[in-house]
Amino acid sequence: MDTRRVVVVSGGMGTPSSSRMLADQLGEATRRELERAGVHTDVTTIELRELAVDIANNLVTGFAPPALADALESVADADALIVVSPVFSGSYSGLLKSFFDVLDNTALESMPVLIAATGGSVRHSLMLEHAMRPLFIYLRARVVSTSVYAGPEDWGTGTNGADALDQRVRRAAGELAGMVEGTAAVQRRQRPETSLPFEELLAQVQGR
Repeated sequence: MDTRRVVVVSGGMGTPSSSRMLADQLGEATRRELERAGVHTDVTTIELRELAVDIANNLVTGFAPPALADALESVADADALIVVSPVFSGSYSGLLKSFFDVLDNTALESMPVLIAATGGSVRHSLMLEHAMRPLFIYLRARVVSTSVYAGPEDWGTGTNGADALDQRVRRAAGELAGMVEGTAAVQRRQRPETSLPFEELLAQVQGR
């Protein structure tokens, strides 16, 4: 039986991060939905905060250090993607945008994608539709209809907000799982040879 790979990308900047908490909820809900349908699922989470320096170096030099190269390969080889960003100035984070800038621009073609965001006010939820959804449509991904936004009122045990967030998470995860079920497993590409350490690559560029 094929294992479907779901990759969760969290653009949260803090520790702990509400974006990471939402990312974990969405990843687990998607896994449950797929397992319920008899689809074995492997969920991998990528914390962009840990790759910030590598992403900046890649933008400057054109070379991805090993940790970033592994993350990019994981995204490109995924059967589905969940992307969660905090809201900054009415849009997604610059770190998240930079990560997808260094990803091959054909990597997400036809890939099922669930988008989500966290912020300080319910007004910021509009970012998902006017900024984040267009980004992934531009990248030719298949974005699920339900996006998930979580504000301060959505966290906490036993509150109406937490119940409502849980319902949105389950609905979005169900839509993503349905897309994955209806799509053939990704043909895994052969892993390229291990790249040279970043310092060696940079030295080669400076020596030209």
